[in-house]
Amino acid sequence: MGLLENKARARLFYKYLSRVYDQVNPFIWTEAMRTEALSLLEIEDDMTVLDVGSGTGFATEGLLEHVDEVYALDQSEHQLEQAYEKFGKRAPPVHFHRGDAERLPFATDTFDVVWSSGSIEYWPNPILALREFRRVLKPGGQVLVVGPNYPDNVVSQLLADSIMLFYDEYEADHMFKTAGFEDVKHAFMGPSYDPEVAITTIGRAPE
Repeated sequence: MGLLENKARARLFYKYLSRVYDQVNPFIWTEAMRTEALSLLEIEDDMTVLDVGSGTGFATEGLLEHVDEVYALDQSEHQLEQAYEKFGKRAPPVHFHRGDAERLPFATDTFDVVWSSGSIEYWPNPILALREFRRVLKPGGQVLVVGPNYPDNVVSQLLADSIMLFYDEYEADHMFKTAGFEDVKHAFMGPSYDPEVAITTIGRAPE
């Protein structure tokens, strides 16, 4: 398990990263990547959407181009403070919650779409969190998760494994299917300097 696959350490990490997150993020997780990921979903404006690990709201902004409201959840109060400045704290179109991906504070069969980008790499138990995603999804609902693609270089692999979760499409396939998702598919994307830095997985909850 990597250094940051620990909730307390991840919160501490984001306490400081949140100050510069919106300046650093565009070099890693770009608007073009967000648009490409969104194109993988069948999304309509009246759908109920949850953004897990919403951070400062970068993905939330993209989701709001397609739906009227988004439920946004993050464990970092510092990341959420940045998001509050963009959207306001208590009123639609964003409903904020501070919470844990492994224990979602929502009822079963609530959402049409559960989205998570840049968060799975910090989860101590990804399959447990994915099972929570399936629980809160309506039957036939869609899940989309963007995470870091496992590097090819051996030295980079050792470094990646020491920091957080990196995984390939075979491991992603195993995690999502073990969590109970169907029609699981994967796409690779990234900025121009590293076009396969991210792996995006989509699937559906059983009908």
